[in-house]
Amino acid sequence: MDQRLEKQLAFALEIDKEKNVLRQTHLSGHGRRENDAEHAWHMAIMAYLLREYANEAVDIGKVMLMCLIHDIVEIQAGDTYAYDSQGLETQKAREDAAKESLYGMLPEDQKRELIALFDEFEERETAEARFAHAMDNLQPLLLNHSNQGGDWKAHGVKAAQVYRRQEGTRLGSERLYEITDRILKENIRRGTLEE
Repeated sequence: MDQRLEKQLAFALEIDKEKNVLRQTHLSGHGRRENDAEHAWHMAIMAYLLREYANEAVDIGKVMLMCLIHDIVEIQAGDTYAYDSQGLETQKAREDAAKESLYGMLPEDQKRELIALFDEFEERETAEARFAHAMDNLQPLLLNHSNQGGDWKAHGVKAAQVYRRQEGTRLGSERLYEITDRILKENIRRGTLEE
């Protein structure tokens, strides 16, 4: 087997470990904790389905690929809960080290391509990155809403924290932010999300 193919297959096997990275979000219907691979798959499908609501025209294939690769780094860096202020302080350093290590398994051209895509997602300066982030925010919100805010309650998350995070949704899609706002207000009324 040639070296290029050997590296690609090794990477393909390595990313299978993403299925073992558990998130704080539970599956709909009070299911088990979601893993990173399920989150990425769900986001990618949502991006395709909801692309008409992006604030700007987007290359949907690029958005979907961003959704699929953005959490591969968590194989080594671990999942950082969105509302864990202590974990967020070290997240970038952990993820930067992991991206070099994991994407470094690939042939040089593919390594550069995926690192550039990961960095673009993180920087949120393009329409694609902003819309991918809207999916990254909306997907767990939908699951948490379907579970009567159980994950918010379990972690003592306040409405202001969720609203701050959802500003990223607004940057990618005003329309989807309207839905987010409606969901959050409903959870505040129900008492499942504290003000």
